[in-house]
Amino acid sequence: MNVTTLYTGGMSVYSQGNASGNGSAGTLGSLNIENKVMNVFSILILTITMTSLGCSMEISKIRGHLFKPKGVAIALVAQFGIMPFTAFCTAKLLRMNDLKAVTLLICGCCPGGTLSNIFSLAIKGDMNLSIVLTTCSSFAALGLMPLMLYIYCQGFANLTHAVPYVSIVTTLVLTLVPCAIGITIKYYKPKYTAMIQKVGFSILVLSSILAVILCGVAVKELLWKVLTPDNLTAAALMPGIGYIMGYVLSLLFRFNAPCRRTISMETGCQNIQLCFAILKVAFPLEVIGPIFLFPLIYMTFQSVEALLLILCFRCYQTFTAPAEDLQECSNVDIKPGEP
Repeated sequence: MNVTTLYTGGMSVYSQGNASGNGSAGTLGSLNIENKVMNVFSILILTITMTSLGCSMEISKIRGHLFKPKGVAIALVAQFGIMPFTAFCTAKLLRMNDLKAVTLLICGCCPGGTLSNIFSLAIKGDMNLSIVLTTCSSFAALGLMPLMLYIYCQGFANLTHAVPYVSIVTTLVLTLVPCAIGITIKYYKPKYTAMIQKVGFSILVLSSILAVILCGVAVKELLWKVLTPDNLTAAALMPGIGYIMGYVLSLLFRFNAPCRRTISMETGCQNIQLCFAILKVAFPLEVIGPIFLFPLIYMTFQSVEALLLILCFRCYQTFTAPAEDLQECSNVDIKPGEP
């Protein structure tokens, strides 16, 4: 296999040739302008969505859940325990090359995002818990994401010293700044939060659609190289495993139905905007190649599987209306027949 060692900031990164599906250097070289535009675009969208997320947080509710941290603790274990381990096992089972493996690991180690809040609302989860979990996982990612990447990259010989941890931490810090700004706005100027949240949600939806269109136009020659059986299999398996394991873990700890559905959504939904930004900022295009488009495939499967779960729940709800859905998120005994 043709392996070229590139040095970026004193760090050795392994770029695999045509055998890894990176395409020709000429094709990638022609994308420099598009690459810079997409870098700015991804960071701008991430900043806006994280500010909107911050505006949805209430310090009093965060404080209340932190004083009773069982739900937060279980969700963090699921988010940074189950998902990175699932990504590692999937990469090993599918025998992915190094670039595909590190991309999958970054996706698996990302915290929850605003999409999980939308899905939690649609599936009638506990929204206070959902927002608190997204907040805590975003801040916890500053330490846990590099740690999980370091641990699991030890299982791949060429990735031991190839992951740009400094760039990843820098990107994480830059995402927490707008989140903190949103919290400040919520606390001092609450009348502006509704407008910011609406704008943020609209931009999140439109940017996701626009990103797919732009990628299809700008890198249509490379897009097909990402749609390989192993990439599609990984993108299909990981969100589903996250949804199921998040629900099972919260079920074992005897949470009520709304909390179980919330933790399920939070576990299976990764912050794909953050993953995309990290791949674009931390890795040169010549190194990462077309695999930087993988988060878009992941987001597609993540959304479709969540919508199917929501559809199943809604169909179930047309025949039964569990009384526990009216309860606050708490640690309660499980009753027979709960969804």
